[in-house]
Amino acid sequence: MYLSGFGNELASEDPRCPGSLPEGQNNPQVCPYGLYAEQLSGSAFTCPRPTNKRSWLYRIIPSVKHKPFTKASCGDLTENWNEVEPDPNQLRWLPFAIPKSTEKKVDFVAGLHTVCGAGDAKSRNGIGIHVYTCNTSMVDSCFNNSDGDFLIVPQQGEILITTEFGKMMVEPNEICVIQQGMRFSVDVFGETRGYILEVYGAHFELPDLGPIGANGLANPRDFLCPVAWYEDRKVSTGYTVINKYQGKLFACQQDFSPFNVVAWHGNYTPYKYNLKNFMVINCVAFDHADPSIFTVLTAKSTRPGVAIADFVIFPPRWGVADHTFRPPYYHRNCMSEFMGLIKGHYEAKEEGFQPGGASLHSIMTPHGPDADCFEKNSTAELSPERVAEGTMAFMFESSFSMAVTKWGLQTCQKLDKSYYQCWEPLRSHFNPNWKPSTQ
Repeated sequence: MYLSGFGNELASEDPRCPGSLPEGQNNPQVCPYGLYAEQLSGSAFTCPRPTNKRSWLYRIIPSVKHKPFTKASCGDLTENWNEVEPDPNQLRWLPFAIPKSTEKKVDFVAGLHTVCGAGDAKSRNGIGIHVYTCNTSMVDSCFNNSDGDFLIVPQQGEILITTEFGKMMVEPNEICVIQQGMRFSVDVFGETRGYILEVYGAHFELPDLGPIGANGLANPRDFLCPVAWYEDRKVSTGYTVINKYQGKLFACQQDFSPFNVVAWHGNYTPYKYNLKNFMVINCVAFDHADPSIFTVLTAKSTRPGVAIADFVIFPPRWGVADHTFRPPYYHRNCMSEFMGLIKGHYEAKEEGFQPGGASLHSIMTPHGPDADCFEKNSTAELSPERVAEGTMAFMFESSFSMAVTKWGLQTCQKLDKSYYQCWEPLRSHFNPNWKPSTQ
């Protein structure tokens, strides 16, 4: 069950404890059912109301009760952007390998691998792009990101995310956002893979619509938040809380489940969204519009119109533009473009770019359709056609110049070193004797 709306003031209580939300105040001397009141702040207290984020949680034991944090292994999760020399080339990865459960049990946290990123969690300004590849559920453990928000894009296998606010089932072609400081655990149901966009210092919001008007793109009502659910469970063998803090992992022990929130209210919650609900805007006369028309969520920087990161999708749609090369144009960009493929075949590169793989076109690195795509679409009959049917590609676009990690360039062994060859067959069509058509 879910509550709907983006950034709404919501309230929920587990039906097993009716009346567990205090009436008329946040922090009564004695809470109903003997609960503890705890505020989770996602913004400074004095932020303007439109950007002020906080929720009140009413829990059986407050989160402050735990043993001290100690350093934990980070595995392939990193914020070291200087591990290897910069690489300005077009980069593409084959599908990232998922460990076989018969060989090694790997849960969500152990299966996190940083591909690229930039900035600094300490100064609260930057991003990290990760993939997760896992095959087993988290047991008596949860994850907490003190550095920023996780936007999670499942590619293979559904994931059941238990949070302090309740449970969310997230399937491929859906996304979810777990905001800074929210504890969660991930159950999987087989070999599982997906992508994560992490932003430091800003929260995701819906893009402004400008002249599009009041409706369109990702509509607020289609975002879903979990309803309150709790477990009053003692864990005598110890429950592990894993905390990502300043780019490192730390762990502490406690003897109870952190998912003991009986009721909550506020506007700072986890949420999910089904990409099939995106209302697509596209050209209906001529030319190829910029991909910003496909923005689902944005994390804004302090510069107007410039994002720390945008989450953009390329969903099924109609292509009807006349006198137009319809696939994406050739491009050099002041932004970094990381792309992934959830399913299907991406229109600009139908071969080589595979579900579960990725590509990175860094700042000012040329990119665009491969030779086959250019030749085919330069001579195609321009009748109305369905584009990207059965496909969902996406892009994490950022104003940061992202560095690729050692894992991304070397350790994963999935870097496609032949990627550049898809443009090698491009040939000159220049005709100095060309004349305009007399028709």
